[in-house]
Amino acid sequence: MVERQDTTLAARDCVLFSTADWDEPYWTNKQHTASNLAARGWRVLYVESVGFRSPKVGSGRDWARLWRRLWRGMQSLVLGAPRRAENIWVLSPLMVPAKHHWPLVRTLNQALLRFSVVRFAKSRRFKDPVVWTYHPFMLDAIETLPRGPLVYHCVDDIATIPGVDVAAFNNAQQALLARCEAVFTTAKSLQETCLPYNPNTHYFGNVVDDAHFGQARQAGPVPAELAAIPEPRLVYHGVLSDFKIDFPLLLQTAQARPDWHWIIIGEEREGQRSDLLAQLARLPNVHLFGYRSYQTLPEYLRGVQIGVLPTLLNEYTRSMFPMKFYEYLAAGLPVVSTPLDFAKEPRAGLEVGGDLEAFIAAIEKQLARGKLNADEARAAVGDNTWERRLDKMLQITFSGRESGNGSVRQHCGAEVRT
Repeated sequence: MVERQDTTLAARDCVLFSTADWDEPYWTNKQHTASNLAARGWRVLYVESVGFRSPKVGSGRDWARLWRRLWRGMQSLVLGAPRRAENIWVLSPLMVPAKHHWPLVRTLNQALLRFSVVRFAKSRRFKDPVVWTYHPFMLDAIETLPRGPLVYHCVDDIATIPGVDVAAFNNAQQALLARCEAVFTTAKSLQETCLPYNPNTHYFGNVVDDAHFGQARQAGPVPAELAAIPEPRLVYHGVLSDFKIDFPLLLQTAQARPDWHWIIIGEEREGQRSDLLAQLARLPNVHLFGYRSYQTLPEYLRGVQIGVLPTLLNEYTRSMFPMKFYEYLAAGLPVVSTPLDFAKEPRAGLEVGGDLEAFIAAIEKQLARGKLNADEARAAVGDNTWERRLDKMLQITFSGRESGNGSVRQHCGAEVRT
């Protein structure tokens, strides 16, 4: 008997609208999703960020970024989207960078985006591509595109980013939700926002490349710069943004416990200079390593005792489900986090502290318990891997709204409403 192929998982074409540029050093859901689809044989057009706010007057950082986008947009318009990886082409959309709220500017930007996307799809003979988007400002761009299912992967509360036109965003998001075959969110608060407009909305927390980060649990080298630092070592890796990181809490904790050594892997966003980060850097038990590549992160995680998520609590971050959580666990590291929404439910390997005293107590508890062994790490990660999650998302996408009956069940260890 010949096995029938599961058509929901068969390779297809995809147009993916991202909120992040492809070559950003810190990969997020967007680049990982595109890469995992491409690894399955899908052909993916990765459309970089269209920008959500006008540049700040006097901000050299904003204008420098927008001029680079404008230059790349001109190249994409003239030369088309270049192939940047196997089965992945990257389109840098040409957009008017300011006055997004003006109807004429909005119409022009959408026309430029529509032209670029449709031209590419025709030139590469994309057949009814799945449209997978991380923002709602793309509906006009796919108006004339013959397509398959429309998926909204809602991983951030974009409306809370300073400078975003909240009313315009909410209107666009509601219009998108009404047309989607499937919606996936990485936080329950985002699910609660989307569910009234689309009953096929599912809550899936973030996931991990468990094979990659699992290398940290295996015997191997530790970078010399890390090995020279006394234990215990606590690590944070990622963008050093004073909008997302609770630098006052880090500073107070480092000062209170000088015997703990903090390994900070990452860089400040372009143009940002935090006085608190500068104060941290002057402490003898704080070690700023700067950016380290994704490929080398397991070597650094191998040589530390705890992974920390010192997230500053605000309207934007409260709905975050940091990808670092499962990366730490896969590496065998117990985790200490500030009380984000995702941390309010019990999770294996996690301790939570919202103020100095509680944060220190959580770290002490995790240091006493020690690293996770292989079985504990696998159990803590569970089904929260890219392969398993993508399988489930594709199955839901191609089953459409058939299961949208309002019931609740468990998916990948997270509550899912269908």
